[in-house]
Amino acid sequence: MNGNTLATQVLKYWLPVLVMLGAMYYFSSDALSGDNTASLIEKILRWFTSDPSERLIRGLNYGLRKFMHFFEYAILAGLLFRAFRADSPARWQPRWAVYSLAVISIWAALDEYHQTTTSDRTGSVRDVLIDIAGGFFMLAAIAYFYNKKRR
Repeated sequence: MNGNTLATQVLKYWLPVLVMLGAMYYFSSDALSGDNTASLIEKILRWFTSDPSERLIRGLNYGLRKFMHFFEYAILAGLLFRAFRADSPARWQPRWAVYSLAVISIWAALDEYHQTTTSDRTGSVRDVLIDIAGGFFMLAAIAYFYNKKRR
């Protein structure tokens, strides 16, 4: 470790992961239920049109919610990879990606389970798969850019 204490290492690399996990836990609460996000989308659409169709609102809400599953897990994958890598001089180790994907898979399943315990949310295997796909996408991008730089 290049002079960093363990506490500094934990703060630098793992605190962002924990903050993201906390945010994701909040995102899976009733505060961001489908009805609440649909209401927000409807308010935004009303700036552009006085009478947005229910179909448009539902479609945008569904698409945005699935995109956010993908996106937030991609961010988590990047943070996890960075944390597992820490101060290593190596840029890529497959095990860091495997560890990251394992954490993502477990967290995605726990997150969907958490949603089943709320009053306005439901859990979905499809969402777990979208979450894992987002994490895999980020890890594949990291591998691609690492290999591109290496050549």
